[in-house]
Amino acid sequence: MGPVFGRAELLRIAEAVAQEKGISPTEVIEAMEQAIGTAARRKYGQELEIRAEIDRKSGDIGIFRVMQVVEEVTEPTLQISLADAKRLNPAAHEGDVIEDPLPPIDYGRIAAQSAKQVIVQRVREAERERQYNEFKDRIGEIVVGEIKRIEHGNVLVDLGKAEAICRRDDLIPRELFRNKDRIRAYLYDVSHQTRGPQIFLSRTHPMFMAKLFEQEVPEIYDGIIEIKGCARDPGSRAKIAVYSREGGIDPVGACVGMRGSRVQAVVQELAGEKIDIIPWSPDPANFVVNALAPAEVSRVVLDPDNNRIEVVVPDHMQHIAIGRRGQNVRLASQLTGWEIDIISETEDSEKRSAIFRRRIELFTEALNVETVIAELLATEEFDTVADVAFCPPEELAAIEGFDEEIAQALIERAHSWLQEQQEALAAEAAELGIADDLLQFEQLELAHTVEIGRKGIKTLEDLADLSGDELVELLPDAGLTGETAGEIIMAARVALGWIEPPAAETETETEHA
Repeated sequence: MGPVFGRAELLRIAEAVAQEKGISPTEVIEAMEQAIGTAARRKYGQELEIRAEIDRKSGDIGIFRVMQVVEEVTEPTLQISLADAKRLNPAAHEGDVIEDPLPPIDYGRIAAQSAKQVIVQRVREAERERQYNEFKDRIGEIVVGEIKRIEHGNVLVDLGKAEAICRRDDLIPRELFRNKDRIRAYLYDVSHQTRGPQIFLSRTHPMFMAKLFEQEVPEIYDGIIEIKGCARDPGSRAKIAVYSREGGIDPVGACVGMRGSRVQAVVQELAGEKIDIIPWSPDPANFVVNALAPAEVSRVVLDPDNNRIEVVVPDHMQHIAIGRRGQNVRLASQLTGWEIDIISETEDSEKRSAIFRRRIELFTEALNVETVIAELLATEEFDTVADVAFCPPEELAAIEGFDEEIAQALIERAHSWLQEQQEALAAEAAELGIADDLLQFEQLELAHTVEIGRKGIKTLEDLADLSGDELVELLPDAGLTGETAGEIIMAARVALGWIEPPAAETETETEHA
């Protein structure tokens, strides 16, 4: 076996270092073994694989040359033949690892210095790992620390066991801090870096406000009141949506507190940021109306396909609904997740009048009727000629001023006009040279096929080469969303055989077969 060095004294040193640095004695001994192995390789050859071992009970040090047992040696420094291996250990087999004891070496100053460096490095690594594990579990919490220093607007915070950074963008505008000041912030990320874990704090994160309310409002902490969403314009204004799980508790009142004490405590921490507390509603229209407070709303029109909502407000409320520099509507949009369009009642009236006039013009021209009949159709919310063509005759005849004869005549004229339009579109398609495969593609109406044909998309392959966004741009009036446009393009690629049809579609086809 290897030489004896230090024995009990060596183990005592390892124990003392471990206690001082706050790591396990095993890690210190492993660092010593690594240092001894390095010193041994300097003496016997860097190309060798050498393992050092310190006996955990006696403190004995052994150094061994490690070799792989092979039939034919190709790397003499790392391998040993089976015949030679059997002389060292008769039970050796090909593929085994043989450890050959090496003579003792003088563990002098260099080895001691090397061991010290390795121990220091191991201690640092263990400290970093401990810090990382401790703080990654605290992501999502509010932490309190002391400002250590300020560099280029970024604030470095001493959290006691680690240092964190609150970058300039994560600080509330116009907020001033000095060294030694206490600071509260939201811990939103911890990342592994070579110099140790980097801990990121924020005072502008929406969840900082949510966590402050959790600290101030016992009902939120207990789970009786739930925070459904937050939106902030840091240092200026914020909105928070709350919901009560128990019918008898007013969520807004609980967050405001007696004489506003609870909300004021949060406002004070956020440097005077004004906070609108909004009652959450599962109905999107109600939620958006609540979120636009203090503005009054006349009516809303939902467009779920595009995730948009049109909000009509009284003329004198439009500037309040929009807010200074669009702040109110922007925060309401962030809070609800809907794109919000604010229009005044006057604008809404003008828009409706324009739509009404366009309908009258369309029906007058397409159906060759007098203005009075066109107005009646427009008033009854008929949008297109197709609406008239495919309306049940009895439903059309039931309109005041109409009878069965008028209804039948209108339906026939509507069908005739649609036929003429289709023939005109087919003629234009032939003139443009649109390929049959695109004309027969069922996911696009002929009018839309001709529209993209005018813009250079003339084959199914041309269509399949597009992205969803490009198709939406080519057909601005078709009411396509990015998702529906993407589905059309995927169907074109399937039809061309570029990709396999989705699994669900294939299974359905098999069932029908």
